[in-house]
Amino acid sequence: MSAPARKLLKHDLFGTVSRVGDGHDVRICRDTGDARWWTRPLSRWLAGREARALAAAASVPGVPRLLSWDGRVLVRSWLEGAPMHLARPRDPVYFRAALRLVRRLHAAGVLHNDCAKEPNWLVLADGSPGLIDFQLAWAPRRRHALFRLLGREDLRHALKHKRYYCAAALTAREQALLATPAWTSRLWMATGKRAYLFVTRRLLGWADREGAQDRGGR
Repeated sequence: MSAPARKLLKHDLFGTVSRVGDGHDVRICRDTGDARWWTRPLSRWLAGREARALAAAASVPGVPRLLSWDGRVLVRSWLEGAPMHLARPRDPVYFRAALRLVRRLHAAGVLHNDCAKEPNWLVLADGSPGLIDFQLAWAPRRRHALFRLLGREDLRHALKHKRYYCAAALTAREQALLATPAWTSRLWMATGKRAYLFVTRRLLGWADREGAQDRGGR
C-alpha cells in the first residue's frame, strides 16, 4: 500500500507542518521533532496547548478536530475552505455566525487568543466560518475574571473583521465594544507587541501566519 500524499506547508524553527492525505481523508500534522533543539521545548509546549484546546472544543462546529497528540506530533483534521483575507466575506450572516462560534468556544471553556489574525479565519465550503491555529489558545480549569476579560477580547478582535468587511452592519453595542479595548490589550500594544515582533521576526525570522497563502498548517 502506498504512503498517503504529503505536502510540506511550513518548515521553521518550531518544526514542520504538513498536509497529509487526499480526497476525504486529509489531516494536518505538526511535527515538533523537526524544530531546532533550542526551540523544541517551546514548540512542544505550544503544541500541547493546541491539543488541550482542541480536545476541549471537540463539540464546537467550525474548528479542527484533534486526532492525536503523542508529545511530539500533533494531528488534527483539515477544514475545507478559504482564508478570510482571500475569500473576503461581506455577508453580515457570516460575521454573526463567527461571533456565535467564539461564544461557543468560550462556553466549552476555551479562549482562542488569536482571533485578530485574518488567516486564522476561514470561509468554509458551505459559507460558514471556521477558526484555526490554536497554539495560543487557553483552556483553564475554571472561568475566572481573567477568562472573562480575555473572552471579551476574543469577541472584540472578531468584530474588527466585521468592521473591515461590512462596517454598516455593526450594531451600536458592537461599536461600543470595539471602542473599548481591555487594559491587557492596551498594555500589549504599548509594550509587549513591539518586543514580540522584534524577537520573532528580526531575531528568529519567524512570521506566525503559518503560510497563509496556502492555508499552511491549517
